[in-house]
Amino acid sequence: MQYFLEPEEQLAVDEIEGFASTRLVPLLASHRDNAIPKAMAHDILRQLSAFGIGSGWIPEEHGGAGLSYSISGRLYEALARHCPDVAGMCFVHEGAAAKILRGATPEIRERYLEKLIGGQLIGCSAVTEASGGSNVRAMRTRAEDVGDSYVVTGEKMWISNASIADVTLLTAKTADEGFVMLVVDLNEVKVERREIKKLGLNGWSLGELNFVDVRVPKHHRIGEARAGLRETMRGFERARCFVSTIALGLAGSALDHSIRYAQDREQFGKPLGATQLVQQMLAEMAIELDAARLLVYRALALLDSGVQCNKEAAMAKVFATEAAVRITSKAIQIHGAFGISTEFPVERLFRCARMLTIPDGTTQINQLVIGRELLGLNAF
Repeated sequence: MQYFLEPEEQLAVDEIEGFASTRLVPLLASHRDNAIPKAMAHDILRQLSAFGIGSGWIPEEHGGAGLSYSISGRLYEALARHCPDVAGMCFVHEGAAAKILRGATPEIRERYLEKLIGGQLIGCSAVTEASGGSNVRAMRTRAEDVGDSYVVTGEKMWISNASIADVTLLTAKTADEGFVMLVVDLNEVKVERREIKKLGLNGWSLGELNFVDVRVPKHHRIGEARAGLRETMRGFERARCFVSTIALGLAGSALDHSIRYAQDREQFGKPLGATQLVQQMLAEMAIELDAARLLVYRALALLDSGVQCNKEAAMAKVFATEAAVRITSKAIQIHGAFGISTEFPVERLFRCARMLTIPDGTTQINQLVIGRELLGLNAF
């Protein structure tokens, strides 16, 4: 497990954090409560690609930055300290590119991969449905085999990047109750989209995709026939790790804001931080953040090693996201009345942190994953 960074790696982390704080934060100031517009999202992805965000998981021989997951995770953590919405948008987009590289035909890789890496196209994955939620096997979207194509009908919900994506990796059921994953070009087919309003991370698009008799050529399939569920489940380990890096960034930002406020704010003739109860809260926040980092960095290292890490990724997701909720809640308490004001950043950090306990397996689903790995018994 890599905890300490080499000088050039630390420089890369510092550069992305500097870019986020000086360039992205002012740019996104007017989009805190609405999804980042598509044109702006393309521009952000193009700029971040040079830092290894959106391109890091793709080897250099395929046009990417060729970063380890461990280093990529540090970059996402740094980005999320200032722009968690952008970090979420980027990791979902990057996941779509990685799936195309892993399982698509050479023709499809040639058509989409370079443009995804460079930000000319935006990617997403369409798995979840309103009726099934965490139960992927209960999905109702159907892909009917009609010779050289599949005809897709169904509704996908809670889809990250739904309103801005050009390409989606769609998982659907086939007639024999198997699953297929398809690359769907959203610029070439008619798909109804709807953005969903939510508690936090409002700059990060979340919405519905409605497919009605959408024809997708068979050569757009990822992997073999009936391999769609396996391809889908493979992505959850990585997704859980990178949702966790966003939680680390949010929590780290909340701790930093709280330390500065406790040092600068005077109460009863002395700094707020000179009180024992405030120091206790700050100590608890710091301990939880460092513990979360260790779990997340371990999971990223296991991803790099290529071994299965369902349990460790689930542990990282549970602890990091729940810790982020507790840390940001304490940050509000330390700030007092200012903590609940929208003119201060910590209330937004709390709302964003609360969002992260839900995607890529709720806390409870991930606890069941851990239990299954420990016992060899499936509770769901």
